[in-house]
Amino acid sequence: MRAERESSSEIERNFMSVEAEETRKQFQNMPVIGATLALFALVVTAGNIAGEKQALAVLIGGLAGFALYHASFGFTAAWRRIFAERRGVGLRYQFLLIVLTCAVSFPLIAYTDARGFILPVSMGMLFGSFMFGFGMQFGGGCGSGTLFVVGGGSTRMCITLLFFVIGSVIGTLHLGWWNSIAFPQAVQSSLGIGDKFSYGMINNLGPLGAFAILCVLLGGIALWSIWIEKRTHGNLEPPRKTTSFITGPWSPLAGAIALAIVGILTLLVVGRPWGVTWAFALWGAKGANALGVDVLSWPFWTGWKANAVENSVFRDVTSVMNFGIIAGALAAAGLASKWRPIFSLSKVEISTAILGGLLMGYGARLAYGCNIGAYLGGLVSGSVHGWAWAVMAFIGSSLAVMLKRRLGI
Repeated sequence: MRAERESSSEIERNFMSVEAEETRKQFQNMPVIGATLALFALVVTAGNIAGEKQALAVLIGGLAGFALYHASFGFTAAWRRIFAERRGVGLRYQFLLIVLTCAVSFPLIAYTDARGFILPVSMGMLFGSFMFGFGMQFGGGCGSGTLFVVGGGSTRMCITLLFFVIGSVIGTLHLGWWNSIAFPQAVQSSLGIGDKFSYGMINNLGPLGAFAILCVLLGGIALWSIWIEKRTHGNLEPPRKTTSFITGPWSPLAGAIALAIVGILTLLVVGRPWGVTWAFALWGAKGANALGVDVLSWPFWTGWKANAVENSVFRDVTSVMNFGIIAGALAAAGLASKWRPIFSLSKVEISTAILGGLLMGYGARLAYGCNIGAYLGGLVSGSVHGWAWAVMAFIGSSLAVMLKRRLGI
């Protein structure tokens, strides 16, 4: 009799276990189905409103989100680890992404109608990139990182994104003042520059010469990261291996290759490098305008930018790519069975998300964008502002890591 009861209890536990597993699978199927429907709706809507290229941009964004999530390919963690832990594997795969993209982007920019981001280095731009680097260590991600983590189900990163948008639109209000600040006269005289300067390596050195210099500079930094990692730990950290291209995780090599494809496809379809944070400023301006704030009277929101505020958001290619990133990451999280939103957040988590979002949003407007639009976009265009952005953002990031450590965050 006792044996029968134990057998019955075991069967019941097994049944409940199977039922719980089925429920879990059904729950994880929801984001995959939702992401698929969302991507389909985005493609159809963008295509109907703005044409085939806009529909393709959604799909490119979807690929970016899928790759970013499965490869956990962010800039924030890699920069933190090389500074705090002396581990450089993430940094080196960032460089691989840049080199792979530039191998194609430099000839495209030189010999086709594709245009690069050749933007001036200014005091405002330098301060903005420093502010962005500082903020991303508190926010927990860069521009693309914020989007793919939102798609992955992070409620905290939704707060970061909201204040990223708010900071971005505030930055457009103050941008004219920042642009009026000139370099000190001593700096202008010693470097032979004006109040701002720009330099395009592709135009001045040709695509081959520009690519050679890029490889030498990035290769030198990569060798330094190998030296400092071996000196600190005695070995190099092995990169994560790809388990499955469908359910993840991916190796950083797979992530770098996939994101290089995203960058090249963006150049071919959109005609310029991949960008992220312009859309945040646009969303903020649209929201402020709807609430009665006369953003169209601000100097920044004139001409084509005013039209962007008044037109459908689906006419903005950066916006539809960002929507695609969120949907692609949502699909990846569902396939990986990792979509589990957490709604209980501490005061520290909320406050750092708000601070990081505001700093990143404001800084991105001053500095032409984030790690994607300003850093990656600048380097794949052969523009010196990409290097200046990287230096100042890394300094800001490192100081933030030190401050967080001191505060015990």
